[in-house]
Amino acid sequence: MTEPSLEFDVAIVGSGPSGASAALKLAKAGISTVIIEKERLPRYKVCGGGFVYRGLKDMSFDVSNAIEKQFYNIDIYLGSKMHLSTTRDKPIISMVMRDDFDSLIVTKAKEYGVTLLDNTKVVALEKKGNQYLIATNNNSIKAKIIIAADGAYSPVAKMAGWKTDTRALIPALEYEVYVTPEEYIKHCNSVRFDIDAIPAGYGWNFPKKNHFSIGVGCFKKTTKNIKKLCENYIEFLGIENIKSIERHGFQIPISPRTDGFVKNNVFLIGDAAGFADSITAEGISNAIYSGNLLADAIIENQIDIALIESAYLKKLNIKLLPELASAAKLSKWFYGNKSIRNLLLQKYGERFSEYFTDIFMGDQTYPTNIYESVMNKIKKEIFN
Repeated sequence: MTEPSLEFDVAIVGSGPSGASAALKLAKAGISTVIIEKERLPRYKVCGGGFVYRGLKDMSFDVSNAIEKQFYNIDIYLGSKMHLSTTRDKPIISMVMRDDFDSLIVTKAKEYGVTLLDNTKVVALEKKGNQYLIATNNNSIKAKIIIAADGAYSPVAKMAGWKTDTRALIPALEYEVYVTPEEYIKHCNSVRFDIDAIPAGYGWNFPKKNHFSIGVGCFKKTTKNIKKLCENYIEFLGIENIKSIERHGFQIPISPRTDGFVKNNVFLIGDAAGFADSITAEGISNAIYSGNLLADAIIENQIDIALIESAYLKKLNIKLLPELASAAKLSKWFYGNKSIRNLLLQKYGERFSEYFTDIFMGDQTYPTNIYESVMNKIKKEIFN
């Protein structure tokens, strides 16, 4: 590996919300930081693009330039059996396209001194003492800390020693659907989630500025005919006069890695760590949150690796990891016990929808005893 031409305290691989947010916070604290991004920015990123309020309110600057539409109410459907609706006085979900959203955060980070190396792919890592040499297709970089923010497939995690993937990854399809102006007006005023639009999963329709992001996600590792199911869902929504469709498949990691988030100066955040919500599969807010947690750990401990590792894990265990553990238990029941779930939703549906909206707003978390609470309600319904 050639000698590096660039040297930084922190090298962040990936320019998504987790990496860019961490870079911004680090740069504000005067820590020299580089973002390494394999694509040329701005670049399309497969994502539903529903940014919930709990993430929006924690942004350190105004991101309204990247917001295409905002919704103060959401609709949840269970076929023709049930329709639940919640409303708040602040936007429950803000719609973004990830190319614009990610670039906006990166641009803000650059204003504080972050170096961006886009169109630059990491090809190898070499540990030398307490530092790394990072080989890319363009140059070599020296850094004391590497942050892997390179998404669900995270090549950097594999290079750094995570050989076995202990996350649960689920399949999803997203279609960017462009229709005539008249057809757009018919469907653009409502965000909806359709439980069981796909077996063991749900479908979503997210209206953007001039098109719809429509998708389905299955909370099993595999499902048959997911493409056909997504097409059926678009038909079910009654969307006609389609001008074009861009189809994208992807994997969503809905459980944290069980073999740690730190190895030899390499730290994992966002999807690389497996921090998407196990029930909704929403990942943007937790990605930003984890990036900020790690940045805080680095800032507070001034590049002392041992102290940073301990601080990062401590911060994760205060809120994020317990929430995800509770969500995982509830998700397994919610998508795996359809008949009992529907029985409870018929009786407690309004409470359910309000509670989940509060989670989106950041006003509630998944309680550690939520699974036990649900089981007690099931027993009550069955035996009383």
